[in-house]
Amino acid sequence: MTAPTPLIAGNWKMNGLAAALAEARAIADGLGGTTARVALCPPAVLVHRMSEALAGTPVLVGGQDAHTETSGAFTGDTAAEMLADAGASLVILGHSERRATYREADDLVAAKARAAINAGLEPIICVGETLDERESGRAIEVVVSQTRGSLPRELAGKAFAVAYEPVWAIGTGKTATVADIEEVHGAIRAVLTTTFGDAGATVPILYGGSVKPANAAEILHAAEVGGALVGGASLTAKDFLGIIHAL
Repeated sequence: MTAPTPLIAGNWKMNGLAAALAEARAIADGLGGTTARVALCPPAVLVHRMSEALAGTPVLVGGQDAHTETSGAFTGDTAAEMLADAGASLVILGHSERRATYREADDLVAAKARAAINAGLEPIICVGETLDERESGRAIEVVVSQTRGSLPRELAGKAFAVAYEPVWAIGTGKTATVADIEEVHGAIRAVLTTTFGDAGATVPILYGGSVKPANAAEILHAAEVGGALVGGASLTAKDFLGIIHAL
């Protein structure tokens, strides 16, 4: 059975002006034969310019969210088709910050995933537990429920990834132990294979939670870790390349 091709995606969140495109180009210039697929997900206003800046390089460009509808009176939102038209090939959906701040539930994330694949985008669907949920012993229960509820059946036969983000480790400097990561990723893999059969074994499961050059090798070589969803460390070429080359 084919192993998942590693994917390392940088989530720039609400960071980056036009000058930051120089960092994106430096990342592309420094890849040097990595076996991983590499993506950068800048703010929506930079997607088109970044796709142009990275044209001809292996670096993919993605969005950070997409609406469920193709168009309409949704001020401030961005349709998946718009991201694709701007040059994106992937999109992050259900990030913990979207779930927490905007109260996005699993069914909404699933609807966004349907919209993404209809637009030809590859979804990166995020799941993860809070500190209270982990300390109460419900981490696996929560993550399994989110995974089941956030992955529409329409993903069958399509390219997508799942990103495990322990909410308590995002932007805090805390990182889950390798044992924690392997346990949760194993549970996600079980959902994927139950839902999608053999194809579920080839879906990359990314880890996202304060991934840095110093801890990347240990995380990326853990069982069932098929890459990383990187936040702050993806904003500079030096740090992001340090993670990429830790594979």
